[in-house]
Amino acid sequence: MDDRAAAPRPSAGTLRRLERASGAIATKAVARMDDQLPWFRTMPADQRSWVMLVAQAGIASLVEWCRTPDRPPRLTGEVFGAAPRELVRAVPLKQTVDLVKVTVEVLDDHVREVAEPGDADALRTAVLLFSREVAFATAHVYATFAEDRGAWDARLEALVVDALVRGERSEELPGRAAALGWTTMTPVTVLVGGAPSDRDAHAAARRAARSMRAEVLVGVHAEQLVVVLGGVDDLSPVADRVAEEFGPGPVVVGPVVEGLARAPESAAAALAGLRAVPAWPGAPRPCPADALLPERALDGDPLARVALEERIALPLQAAGGEVLETVGAVLASGGNLEASARVLFVHPNTVRYRLKRAADLTGFWATDPRGGWTLQVALALSRLGGERSLWA
Repeated sequence: MDDRAAAPRPSAGTLRRLERASGAIATKAVARMDDQLPWFRTMPADQRSWVMLVAQAGIASLVEWCRTPDRPPRLTGEVFGAAPRELVRAVPLKQTVDLVKVTVEVLDDHVREVAEPGDADALRTAVLLFSREVAFATAHVYATFAEDRGAWDARLEALVVDALVRGERSEELPGRAAALGWTTMTPVTVLVGGAPSDRDAHAAARRAARSMRAEVLVGVHAEQLVVVLGGVDDLSPVADRVAEEFGPGPVVVGPVVEGLARAPESAAAALAGLRAVPAWPGAPRPCPADALLPERALDGDPLARVALEERIALPLQAAGGEVLETVGAVLASGGNLEASARVLFVHPNTVRYRLKRAADLTGFWATDPRGGWTLQVALALSRLGGERSLWA
């Protein structure tokens, strides 16, 4: 038998008097909130009116609760249904508990005034038991709201990540991300790779990023885990840490871009790199998408081909025939400087000087296996002609 059934019930007359006084009691409760709770005084007028409605609904629910002791309490709908969901968003749980406490105190102060003779103890007991039920109902409302908000955030996050992957540069994108707590953070980068099958990929990637004070968006696109990182000046160590949470196989990190609006560029490069990375068995993990420019170009990525032309072929051509000729000779000799010098009829130190000049211009050394490969592909594609496709 519950406490309510065992406790003495207020008389019908007391309950009628309480009903009639509900408006005045609610008004006094709001006035006391204004006196005792500094944050309440700063609330907008519409939110304060919602609190008044909730207080009145609570007193009405108390009356109904006392009249029908066998009926299970339906406090969530009866009390909190009087206010819009915006109130739950605007007022944290702790502050709501303070509001309930003040309302109960005001009710208790008016027990003798409202109760019929000999009925004060019964009404006071009812108020005490009812306040306990309201506390449980309050916790339930906020738990449900948090659950709903979590589900909504997950759907919104999936939409944002999907838009980034599809290259959607919508004006709505920053607004959607802002709803998830993502502000105008820069720089930004995108990681892609296989999703792990033995754990929650979203939670693991999120924990890893936030442990390094970075902001993160996580989604799954076509069985690939996509992670957007931002909010810290140096994203390289963050990417290295988050890559540990991906599933087996390669992980590719897109170039760093300025802000979320340009994140689709980073995502496109990362996805192109993920398609091409099998051509480089020794690729690091994570592998920068820009380190895969030769493989991406051979895989048909037009952006990679343009990048090789602009970053390598054109600077070498602009440097003059001697630099370009020297790079070609070193590549043809397999990186042998002496052999290259003999072919060019120059001293090996001259070859070294020209190679340094080429490296300064492009970032790649012709004597390095990976650098030589990148230079060779860039120059070969440039000779084919910028408008020709590999498969035309």
